Amino acid sequence: MSMAKEFREFAIKGNALDLAVGVIIGGAFGKIVNSIVEDLIMPVISRLFGGLDFSNYFIPLAGQTAATLAEAKKGGAVFAYGSFATAALSFLILAFVIFIMVKQINRLKKEAPPPAPAAPPEDVLLLREIRDALRK
Repeated sequence: MSMAKEFREFAIKGNALDLAVGVIIGGAFGKIVNSIVEDLIMPVISRLFGGLDFSNYFIPLAGQTAATLAEAKKGGAVFAYGSFATAALSFLILAFVIFIMVKQINRLKKEAPPPAPAAPPEDVLLLREIRDALRK
């Protein structure tokens, strides 16, 4: 079997397509959560703590003096713990939302009624009729 044919069979399988869709949706969902954290949650937390901007919390490692993280990065190495805190919060929110989604999906799977038994094939029905007729 040629490599191209093997790859085509792999790519067409349902699992590979499901994985691709999951990665694409996960990337888009990650951007939404990142926006929620950076644009909605962190400003509220900053306001609660007296107007602190977590994204600009850093320790310059190259001796530079700068007011913002972007300026400090231009001057050399920076230990940006504020950006890390924002990313960690974003991860926690994303993990919690995924946990809730999986929990709800599992709950819905448990609540779903069992599937109705499939109708027996026609030949089985015919044999049953013959059996019943012979009993009489």
